[in-house]
Amino acid sequence: MNFRTVALLVAASSRSTVCGFSPAASSSIAAARFGAHNINNFTVRNMSAASSEPRKAGVSSPTDIKEFVSSAGSSLLVVDARHPDASVEPGDAKSLAVAGFPDKDSNYRPNAINLPWSRESNSMEVPEVDKDTPIITHCGGGGRGQKAKDYLESVGFTKVLNGGGPKETECWAEYGDK
Repeated sequence: MNFRTVALLVAASSRSTVCGFSPAASSSIAAARFGAHNINNFTVRNMSAASSEPRKAGVSSPTDIKEFVSSAGSSLLVVDARHPDASVEPGDAKSLAVAGFPDKDSNYRPNAINLPWSRESNSMEVPEVDKDTPIITHCGGGGRGQKAKDYLESVGFTKVLNGGGPKETECWAEYGDK
């Protein structure tokens, strides 16, 4: 399946925060990324052309995933931020049905290791790899993948991308085993 990314401008009030950024900060990022002008009260969200729903905040586009995987080559590490026990994270039951865990399921995402994001401690185990290792985080829907990405960057990892959750299954089918 092929994907394309389109930009959707969503009006935001000056008091709101979207994806951890104020509208002014988001619009300067959008202006830099999309060459937009004078969009001080807007925020950019990515949408997959294969879905009518917006991508969760922080989830990379299929194009970004493809470019990241291509440039990473064989050094790519995929960090699965889901908890293997769905009773700890009840929302993961649906995700586990789509993409299970290693040594248990044949539909597990290739090249992945499981380092669960802990909501209690707001942290996770850090992979024992060089800080410049290209890492894609993922989870059940993209939220914990983003928290894992932010955390890994905060402890010094320099090449981290949030690959999302089950809605991005087509991306993983195409790019996950590269």
